[in-house]
Amino acid sequence: MKLAFQRQERVRFGHCDPAGIVYYPRYFEMLHGVMEDWFNDGLQVNYAELLGQRRFGMPTIQLHTDFKRISRMGDLLRQQLCVTKLGRSSLGLRTEFHGNDDDLRVVFDQVLVCTSLDTHQPTPFPADLRAALELCIDEH
Repeated sequence: MKLAFQRQERVRFGHCDPAGIVYYPRYFEMLHGVMEDWFNDGLQVNYAELLGQRRFGMPTIQLHTDFKRISRMGDLLRQQLCVTKLGRSSLGLRTEFHGNDDDLRVVFDQVLVCTSLDTHQPTPFPADLRAALELCIDEH
């Protein structure tokens, strides 16, 4: 798979449960943050405008998560996103979070679908988004 986007995020106090490890729902918030940053910074498609003025939604319709190791406050997570599939209106993503020693912490396999926020029905990706997404596909 071709790496489409990467960023780093520090595990903060607010991410952790009383045991001092990342509380699992917070990983899903981080996952969404990676996706938004990928749209804005990687694809150069303004995510807020896509949903707001342009009225396209990108809901997750499938999500498989594999928790590998715990993360603690202060850890720096390298978050990597790859496109696994590009359809007419659906998009497969694999996102991995790696810890300080490059150890794999969590893996997300996710399917998003492009929808009209007016009808809530699937719709083809807008042309600018499709063009940006096609650059993320590994042709091999």
